[in-house]
Amino acid sequence: MIFIHSIIHAKHLQFFTLSTMLSLLCFLLSLLFLLLLPCLRPCFSAKGSLKDKKKIDKGTYVVGEEEPPKGLRRELMPRHVAVIMDGNRRWAKQAGLLTSQGYEAGAKRLIEFAELCFKLGINTVSAFAFSTENWGRHKIEVKCLMYLFQRYLKSKIQFFQSKEIRVSVIGNLAKIPESLLGIITEIEDATKSYKKKHLILAIDYSGRFDILRACKSIVKKSEQGLIREEEVDETLLERELQTKCTEFPSPDLLIRTSGEQRISNFFLWQLAYTELFFSPVLWPDFDKDKLLDALDSYQRRERRFGCRV
Repeated sequence: MIFIHSIIHAKHLQFFTLSTMLSLLCFLLSLLFLLLLPCLRPCFSAKGSLKDKKKIDKGTYVVGEEEPPKGLRRELMPRHVAVIMDGNRRWAKQAGLLTSQGYEAGAKRLIEFAELCFKLGINTVSAFAFSTENWGRHKIEVKCLMYLFQRYLKSKIQFFQSKEIRVSVIGNLAKIPESLLGIITEIEDATKSYKKKHLILAIDYSGRFDILRACKSIVKKSEQGLIREEEVDETLLERELQTKCTEFPSPDLLIRTSGEQRISNFFLWQLAYTELFFSPVLWPDFDKDKLLDALDSYQRRERRFGCRV
């Protein structure tokens, strides 16, 4: 019995010793980890920051107001960029969406487009939103567009104020619903004091009508004795056009998307010496990179305005 008891005691002692050693080892490892943790934390943080930075660089690039992207020169930026936003319906059809969803995507793209232009130092952005000829489209589509204009402009009033963007709407506006006219008046009044950023929306606009309207105004003033024949010149006519609302009435660059290569009765007088850029990309897909390509093309051109340099 004594012999058996001795053996059991020895085994318990051996087990106790092994347990004690393991516990001591775990304690030492834990202590070592705690001591090294402050040194390891910056490494983990730096790794995480680098990962986040790579993600930002790869996914997005926000153009700062201080410096344009590499390859573009701020002093060569156009002062006024006009855009014919073509391809919304085709974009929706290709994506299996409703036509109205294509126009929604186009409206969102316009805001992004204008914001980027302003960040690059471009003062004025004008968009051909709805031509006079567009009244010939299906009544349901026209009604949808009028509703979209009204809803989108109303929802963006505070946004334009926060960004200090002046909004002007030009066009005949004779057939525009009164509810939309009310929103147009509201947004123009709310943003009229801003100077550095100007968004012009052409709704029910026709270049021919704009020139015809200006001529009628000059004739009327002439009949009233306010204008003499010798005073009628290009400067006077420009003051009668609807783009008189901006400091830079003649666009330096016109962009048209979706592969069409015509100006479609848009700014017929104002585009006399405008640089034209036609893109095959549908408007909702005309993103930041496409705009930078257009600006790069513009800055590579030599603008002579009909003169030999």
